[in-house]
Amino acid sequence: MVEHQVPLLGSFSSSDEESLKRTGTMWTAVAHIITAVIGSGVLSLAWSVAQLGWIAGPLSLIFFAGITIVSSFLLCDCYRHPDPEYGPNRNPSYVQAVKLFLGEKSQKLCRIFVYECFYGGGVAYTITAAISMSRCRAIQKANCYHIEGHEAKCEYGDSFYILLFGAVQIVMSQIPDMHNMVWLSVLATIMSFFYSFIGFGLGFAQVIENGEIKGSISGAPAANLGDKFQALGDIVYAYPFSLLVLEIQNTLRSPPSENKTMKKASMTATSLATFFYFCCGCFGYAAFGNNTPGNILTGFGFYEPYWLIGLANACIVLHLIGGYQIYSQPVFSLFERWFEEQYPSSGYMNTSYKFKLPLLPPFRMNLCRLWYRTVYVVSTTTMAMMFPYFNQVLGVLGSFNFWPMCIYFPVEMYLVQKKISPWTTKWIMLKTFSLLGLLVSVAGLVGSVQGILRAKFG
Repeated sequence: MVEHQVPLLGSFSSSDEESLKRTGTMWTAVAHIITAVIGSGVLSLAWSVAQLGWIAGPLSLIFFAGITIVSSFLLCDCYRHPDPEYGPNRNPSYVQAVKLFLGEKSQKLCRIFVYECFYGGGVAYTITAAISMSRCRAIQKANCYHIEGHEAKCEYGDSFYILLFGAVQIVMSQIPDMHNMVWLSVLATIMSFFYSFIGFGLGFAQVIENGEIKGSISGAPAANLGDKFQALGDIVYAYPFSLLVLEIQNTLRSPPSENKTMKKASMTATSLATFFYFCCGCFGYAAFGNNTPGNILTGFGFYEPYWLIGLANACIVLHLIGGYQIYSQPVFSLFERWFEEQYPSSGYMNTSYKFKLPLLPPFRMNLCRLWYRTVYVVSTTTMAMMFPYFNQVLGVLGSFNFWPMCIYFPVEMYLVQKKISPWTTKWIMLKTFSLLGLLVSVAGLVGSVQGILRAKFG
C-alpha cells in the first residue's frame, strides 16, 4: 500500500478543469444517456399506456420525447459561455451553469432539486432492482417453477437481495468519477438493449398466442383521472436526462464543438429510447390489455421459457448497477467540490492509497470517499425499503422534477445565453413551452401522490 497526495477526482479548480483530458465521443455520450434513461422507467410504460389508451398513450410517448430533445438542446448551448461553441468558460455541471446564468439565489433553489432528483433516481433504481424486480429472486423463482411446477409455493424474501444490491453499489461507488465509468455505461447500454428486446419479444409472442390485440381507445375502464395523471408522471420519469447533459458533455473531446456532438448524441439516444419504449409499452398493452401490470416483466410470470425470463432479469440487474452510478456520480462530484472549497489543504480529503490486487489493475482508495459514498448508498437502500411503491414513486419523482429541472431552468438559462429580449416571438414560444410543462408536471404529481396514499393507507 503506497500513499499518494493527489487531488480527489471530481473536485476540480478552474485550471484543473481546463487541463482535464476529455476523450468522450458521440457514442460514449449515447451510452451514458441510454444507461440513465432506459432503466426502471421502461418497465412501467405498458401500464401507463394501458391507463391512457391506444391514442393518448403513444401520443404521450412522442410528446415527451420531443420535450426531452428540446430541453437537452437548450442545455447543450449552455455548456460554454459566452459563445456556445468556442466560449472560454465551461459549465461542467448543471448547478454551476445555473449559478453563472441565473445567479446564486437560483443556484440555491436548483441545488435542492438536483440533490433530490439524483437521490430519488438512486432510490428508484434500488426499488426496481431489489423490490419490484429482485433479479436473483426472479431467477430463483423461475428455476423453482420449472422444477417444482407452476403450482409450487416459490416465495422468497426481499431483504437479502435489497442488501445485496446495496453491497454491490458500495463497491461500484468507489469508481472515481464519470470519466472512469465509460466501460460500465457501455455494458449497461448493451444490457438495456437485451432486456428491452426480450420484453418486446415476449409481448409480441403473447399477442400472437392471444390471437388479438387487447386494449381500447380510452384505456383501462377502471382507470380514474388520478391513474391517468400518474401514468403521465411515469412517462415523464422514463425520458428526461437534463441533469446529466452538462456532466456528460464535459467528458467530450473537441473538435467538433461539444454542443454539436452532444446534440447528435441526445437525438440519437432519445430516438433509440423511444423505439424501445414503443416496443415495450405498446406491445405490453397489446398483450395484457386492461390487466397490464405495473411492472411489465411480472406480467409474464416466472414460467416458460424460464431461461429467457431469467436472462432478462440478469440483464436488468447489470443495467441497474450502471444506472445507479450514473445518477450517483454527479452527487459525489458536487460533494467533493464543496469539500475541496471548504478544506483545500485537508490531507484526509486529498490523500489516496494505491492498491494492487492479483489479476486486477492498480486502483486508488480515498478514506473520505469510502465513508461518505458508503453512507449515501446505505441511505438510498433504506429509503427503498421504506417506500417500495414502484409506479407511484416513479410518478412522483418524474412529475416533481420535470418542470423545474427539464424545462424552467434550461429555458431561463438559454434566454440569458442567447440574450433573447422579452416579448419577442422566440421568448413567447419558450415561455409557453415552460407553462405547458408546468401544467403537465402538476397533473402528474397530483396523480402520483394520490397513488402513494392509496397504496399505503388503502
